[in-house]
Amino acid sequence: SFASKTAVNYEELAIVHISATYNNTILTITDHAGSTLGWKSAGSEGFKNARRGTNFAGQQAAIAAAKKALDLGITQVRVKMKGLGPGRKSSVKGLELGGLSVFSVTDVTPIPHNGCRPRKVRRL
Repeated sequence: SFASKTAVNYEELAIVHISATYNNTILTITDHAGSTLGWKSAGSEGFKNARRGTNFAGQQAAIAAAKKALDLGITQVRVKMKGLGPGRKSSVKGLELGGLSVFSVTDVTPIPHNGCRPRKVRRL
């Protein structure tokens, strides 16, 4: 059939979990079952304090995570994103720049059904 020999079943693909908060961006590489294979964050890439929360820091962390995945023999991944931080979109771009082919991007940001009271709004 049309499927190539290197094709991987969607359920068997490795997953990159991206946690994009306002203060940092953390990427965790797991296998399809959820066992952690490695992780990178903007802080572990040398960004400190407020710079960890930038989109450039998220992209650099993603490139480093992609290199780690390639070292583990992973070339095709699916992405699960959580959070609304600045490193959200740029980290997916960084994974592709790092040499990984991203098959799907899923948003798994938890949405409260009116649970906890939110933070007070900052007035500057």
